[in-house]
Amino acid sequence: MGKVNEYPQLQLDNMLCFSIYASSREITKMYQPYLEQLGVTYSQYLVLIVLWEQDERTVKELGEELFLDSGTLTPLLKRLEAAGLVERNRSTEDERKVFISLTEKGRELQEQAAHIPECMARDLRMDVPEFVELLGRFQNLLARAHDVNVSSSGK
Repeated sequence: MGKVNEYPQLQLDNMLCFSIYASSREITKMYQPYLEQLGVTYSQYLVLIVLWEQDERTVKELGEELFLDSGTLTPLLKRLEAAGLVERNRSTEDERKVFISLTEKGRELQEQAAHIPECMARDLRMDVPEFVELLGRFQNLLARAHDVNVSSSGK
């Protein structure tokens, strides 16, 4: 029999990173039935959300908004383009810039997706104030973690 952990702060139940990681995986699974109806993956859905907020973004802007590098984002965008949901266009002023914009089909999908946040709150058995409070806490946590990472990387 193994030695008992002498450091309770190193127990899995006490690790913030694990709780966030596991919660993220479980919540992403909860999205699957809704996203299957739309014909998109969770990552594609996040790209669409950003474009529904403001259409025609550069790949760089999308990456910054979604915390994704271009190596991850480019294949996602190619699949969304192949599905007819977005189009990619190079800037005429700077060929390095690629603009991503919704197609008509991509804009129409927004109406079909509008119910998903409400369904997720219901599925999590949360009322609106609890949902809003939790979302605010996670947004604050993300902002703090991002600030730490930016300042420690010297950017």
